[in-house]
Amino acid sequence: MTDSPISLGLIGAGIMGERMLRAALDQPATALRVSGIWDPSAEAMARIGAVLPSVAQQPDAAALIAASDCVYIASPPSSHLGHARAALGAGKAVFCEKPLAVDVEDARAFVTEAGDRGAVNFPFASSPAVARLREWIDSGAVGTPQRVSIEVAFANWPRSWQVDAAGWLDRTAQGGFTREVVSHFLFLTRRIAGPFSGLAAKAAYPEAGKSERRIEATLNAGALPVSLSGSVGTTTKDDHNVWTLEGDKGAIRLCDWSRAERRLADESWQPDPEALSQNEARPLALRRQLEGVAKLTRGEPHHLATLREAFDVQDVVETILKGA
Repeated sequence: MTDSPISLGLIGAGIMGERMLRAALDQPATALRVSGIWDPSAEAMARIGAVLPSVAQQPDAAALIAASDCVYIASPPSSHLGHARAALGAGKAVFCEKPLAVDVEDARAFVTEAGDRGAVNFPFASSPAVARLREWIDSGAVGTPQRVSIEVAFANWPRSWQVDAAGWLDRTAQGGFTREVVSHFLFLTRRIAGPFSGLAAKAAYPEAGKSERRIEATLNAGALPVSLSGSVGTTTKDDHNVWTLEGDKGAIRLCDWSRAERRLADESWQPDPEALSQNEARPLALRRQLEGVAKLTRGEPHHLATLREAFDVQDVVETILKGA
């Protein structure tokens, strides 16, 4: 494939679809162009048309796929693999929103079918804060890594900015904070520490018909023990999370998505002086994600989350949700 601009089509006009669409429109025209967007909801398409009238609206998924070199899939999780298979069958690359799917065995088969022709949108692959964590690890700031801990908490679920999607985000079939949020930190753990093993977990569903409200798990990532906890209604914050790596010489952590910190000799935590807010960091990460999409589409090496990494995360997530 030449270095001519790739054409990116988007399936799904919800929050994530619009976010990626805006990021794609900000890419240099010499690198990427948007071939269009499609969503089965006429209301969603009308909303996108009102705010971004210059974007082509494709009549269906097949037309969208035909017009694109790469297809970004941001529909609800149960539809991901159907769209991905259609795109790959048409010879197109696939960039899928997480989670990869909710059916573990179908996803396992898909990963085998797809090989290296797809990737999944875990933005920590492109995060400035994660890059800083890696610099600290490489410089010896933690010494020999010993353990990882992951803590997430929410005032309510779904979060305030997601309430319009509560119809699926707060149901056990496709939603819940473990799939939507914990998966990001599991991806980060796997990429830094290695493949998962030895999972033991439990999940609580106190509200009939709704997604989980509390989880606890222990597992291994490579040689490192990992502890994980998540809950709803235990913080006043819309969204609070801390990922911590401890070693024999120090510790580092990622707080609230974008703030890298390291522990000093006096046990206090020092934020990265160049840390960005999440609103500042997100566009930078999305820009780098899309640079990876261009490489993926051209068949070049890229830094995006591979389908295998995403499947490993999904496998752990779905096992946690079963409470086994």
